[in-house]
Amino acid sequence: MATYTQQDLANIKAIISGGLDQAMIAGEMVRYRNLNDLRRIQTMIEADLETARPAVSLVYAATSRGL
Repeated sequence: MATYTQQDLANIKAIISGGLDQAMIAGEMVRYRNLNDLRRIQTMIEADLETARPAVSLVYAATSRGL
């Protein structure tokens, strides 16, 4: 199960694109040191979300009786 959510990823991307260095997260003010920190966190969230996806997707065959 993923530790992060898609909303967490959207939030960090908004912080990066907005040029901000601080954000309110879960009621706490968080200050980031620099853009490299933000990019590292974005990569970490993306990796966590990727591992939460199933490795193999199931596809069921569509069949017909030929009527």
